[in-house]
Amino acid sequence: MTEGIINKWNFKVGDKVKSDDSLADVETDKATMEVVGYEAGTLLYIGPKEGEAAPVNGIIAIVGKEGTDITPLLQGSGSSSTGGSSSDATPAATPAPVADNIATAAPAEAAHADDSRVKASPLARMIAKEKGIDLTQVTGSAEGGRIVKKDVEEFKPGAASSSSTGSEAKPAATAPATAANKPAPTIPTYTGIEKFTEKPVTQMRKVIAKRLSESLFTAPHFYVTMSIDMDQAIAARNKMNEVAPVKISFNDLVLKACAMALKQHPNVNSSWLGDKIRYNEHVHIGVAVAVDEGLLVPVIRFADGKSLSHISVEVKDFAQRAKAKKLQPADWEGSTFTISNLGMFGVDEFTAIINPPDSCILAVSGIQAVPVVKNGAVVPGNIMKVTLSCDHRVVDGATGAAFLQTLKSLLEEPVRLLI
Repeated sequence: MTEGIINKWNFKVGDKVKSDDSLADVETDKATMEVVGYEAGTLLYIGPKEGEAAPVNGIIAIVGKEGTDITPLLQGSGSSSTGGSSSDATPAATPAPVADNIATAAPAEAAHADDSRVKASPLARMIAKEKGIDLTQVTGSAEGGRIVKKDVEEFKPGAASSSSTGSEAKPAATAPATAANKPAPTIPTYTGIEKFTEKPVTQMRKVIAKRLSESLFTAPHFYVTMSIDMDQAIAARNKMNEVAPVKISFNDLVLKACAMALKQHPNVNSSWLGDKIRYNEHVHIGVAVAVDEGLLVPVIRFADGKSLSHISVEVKDFAQRAKAKKLQPADWEGSTFTISNLGMFGVDEFTAIINPPDSCILAVSGIQAVPVVKNGAVVPGNIMKVTLSCDHRVVDGATGAAFLQTLKSLLEEPVRLLI
């Protein structure tokens, strides 16, 4: 990371603080962490306000003896503040504030001074001005008599005055209304308000954008999809949950099956390092977890050696801590393979972007009740589609397909997961 957002100040200038006090909460790329003071004393200066950014190693606060002149410290850091107030300091960076901007079209200049009260669209006023038409002489066809573009374009000078004739004038002959000469219906116009909200990009979203862009446009991706019959997995899970101390999810079954398949296919459990390829003998599986700001990927370590119950407890704990922003860097580092599961959202099929430095990621879709052919007969079945995204610098098509075949066999005969 290169900067952090000050999420919350726990003290204000002038407060007495101890060396172990948490001065502020700082939002990093993936978590909110505490900044603990180094010395006891008085809080003499606060730099960035809550919501503002500070560069790594930048001064955000000064603690010292009350009355100390802190000007030399701030001048040395490039700040012009004399202390005591954060408003005197130059913040490291200030994201654009959240703004609810409403864009409305301002009326064009009236064609005549006395037509300002006439109801007309801005475009109609502009055309009237260009043509020198007095809008007070134009009849509006829109709702409420409002003048629109069509009315101005079809207006003929003298037409309005000809309707107010003297007693000598003879009315023109009128034909009875028929389908042939019936005027066309007027299409009502609707004027809405363009409205949008802008929010500053969070540190997490910046990292997601940077890392996944680098992954997609650096690693040559290819995708392999396979359908898995989940009938036996459904039955096995129901039996397990009758006796298991914690509820086993389908994601837990997929994770365990992936861990066992990776031991048989080390090429998939590998990383591209530029001038060499690392084939990992340990299996650390990252599990993508959606949070409000984006995505976190905590890692289940040595997943191949853990029971389904153990995996279930770890995944649930990681998910809770991820949503509460309580994960630490050690929780999301070191994955050798990643799983992204959108099955709970009813997704039929999707592809995922590889999570560097892994060489593969598995996209897991929902279980669909569909007709399948078994023993020559069409019967109801439960099918789950999985798609393996592979880095072609490391993994070839046949390697990825072989991994999915092993994964398929494990999930279609889930008793093998217990061996």
